[in-house]
Amino acid sequence: MNLTDKVALVTGGARRVGRTLAIELAQAGCDVAITFNTSRADAEQVVKEITALGRRAWAWQVDLANPTAPRQITDDVTRDAGRLDVLVHNASVYEPSRWGDTKDYELHIHHRVNAMAPVMMTQACADLLSADGGGRVINFLDAHLLENTRRGYLAYSMSKAALLEATYVLAREMAPAVTVNAIAPGVIDWAEDMTDDQRAAYLSRIPLARPGTPQDAAQAVLYLARNADYLTGQIIRLDGGRTLGS
Repeated sequence: MNLTDKVALVTGGARRVGRTLAIELAQAGCDVAITFNTSRADAEQVVKEITALGRRAWAWQVDLANPTAPRQITDDVTRDAGRLDVLVHNASVYEPSRWGDTKDYELHIHHRVNAMAPVMMTQACADLLSADGGGRVINFLDAHLLENTRRGYLAYSMSKAALLEATYVLAREMAPAVTVNAIAPGVIDWAEDMTDDQRAAYLSRIPLARPGTPQDAAQAVLYLARNADYLTGQIIRLDGGRTLGS
């Protein structure tokens, strides 16, 4: 798909990986909308950077835990952009929840933001995505979901497993007009609380011997959006070979 003058929406696009995705899509020719929850100043800066590239940009504040969020976003897209070609579900909640002490609200908030919001938002935007020859939906999963499941993150892991299954189901339901694929990254932006020893131990298990970068994630998104016309229901493991095992 030629991305020139297409419209992309990146949830959680104000900071970290989401910011890079938004900028790279704009550089590829897209007008770009992002959602944010609390990072207004960061979101406004992303809009400035995209408009400086000569593309249209919008930042919409939305709480993805709110059941009304999908309809709100659809209304925003229709009002401001008038179309939607690429939908990137990047935003997520990532909080520890340990077996034996997992709370109901932890399961609920992770499932609502990480699984239900992407599914309901895609459903609400289906007509927009299906117009003009069809669009792309790109979900962000987690490489640890596929191998070496991380302990201490029960609610998060369950929610991403639900999004994995949704990727397969939506790929079938939305074909042939819309492709639905996912990216399962390992480390592409170090957690702020990781120690040097923890980072070294993680890198020792990666065949490519380096962490991923937000740019690596952006290139995977661009591939799925621009080049993967005959690819749907697939998962790209963006982990430097981590899931091959040590």
